[in-house]
Amino acid sequence: MNITSGLKSPLIEANRILVIGCPGSGKSTLAKRLSRALDLDYISMDRDFYWQPGWRKRPRDEIDRRIAKAVAEQRWIMDGTGLSSFHLRLPRADAVIWLRLPRYACLYGAVSRTFRYFGRNRPELPAGCPERLSLDALAYIWNFERDAVRLIEAALQDHGLANSTVIIRSRKEAKRFAALSA
Repeated sequence: MNITSGLKSPLIEANRILVIGCPGSGKSTLAKRLSRALDLDYISMDRDFYWQPGWRKRPRDEIDRRIAKAVAEQRWIMDGTGLSSFHLRLPRADAVIWLRLPRYACLYGAVSRTFRYFGRNRPELPAGCPERLSLDALAYIWNFERDAVRLIEAALQDHGLANSTVIIRSRKEAKRFAALSA
């Protein structure tokens, strides 16, 4: 698979960008920075589509309706991997940024975020969803490369985005990438 790696940028003319990766990789942080730098509307999958107060998940049909409406817009940057909605999002995306950090970096990101926001809402979540971290979430992070990578690669290939994907492999690269876009 020929995916752009490093800081090469298919984003120069992109109006619709997906930021994907393992939980704790820094998707929301990077997406918000790029939103400001590129003047794109920021969309959080967790806040805008999935969760309701009290960590109640919306019904699948409502999630899909919300996603379809959002991706119909002309200019946006959306954070969240959400493999089950790739069929709605990838056809509309001009480019993808894939934060493919090592497992330890994602675990560190998730745990440190939990300490920073524990019991409070972080901006990427709807009101009434205080930060938490479960053993299931840690297991998902631990197994992300094994369970999700082949599916992501296949979806990017199937939707013609393999050559419009930037892979970022470290927090340092993510910071440099955000600085280049500013």
